Amino acid sequence: MSDIDLIIERLELRGHRITSSRRRVLDAVLAQQAHFTVDDLLHTTRKVGRATVFRTMKILLDLNIVCRVMMDDGALHYRLSTGRHHHHLVCTNCGRVEDFSNCDVNSLVRDLQSATQYEIEAHWLEVYGRCQSCQLLASVPESKSAATSKRATSARGGRRGNN
Repeated sequence: MSDIDLIIERLELRGHRITSSRRRVLDAVLAQQAHFTVDDLLHTTRKVGRATVFRTMKILLDLNIVCRVMMDDGALHYRLSTGRHHHHLVCTNCGRVEDFSNCDVNSLVRDLQSATQYEIEAHWLEVYGRCQSCQLLASVPESKSAATSKRATSARGGRRGNN
């Protein structure tokens, strides 16, 4: 059974109708290669109403088919979920997002419950930093970086901006 068939089956089992518009949203979500925004979906599903896209995303989030990723600038992105409890490492330089699941916050949750009298139902954790690739790029000496840029400029025909 394909991914789209499995998702449709899960939606139908919970009483959600699969309209042609909702199907286009599902196809657009599955076509995403990385994290994406609702605006990205709106651009790829131009004939689908805005409310349908938002409602479908809410359903997919509730069913753990997609997960939220809060970027370091506060923008809310989504990505296909691994289906298990996890968190995200977000590169503040290139925007790369990686999952991690070894999150031991159980003692913190227990302490918070005791201190606040809240019944904590869930948590959501994003960790921000620079990925290894961005760290390596940042460590390249300026003179080497300038030489690389000159070689790239020469390869493009001698002037910056020529493609």
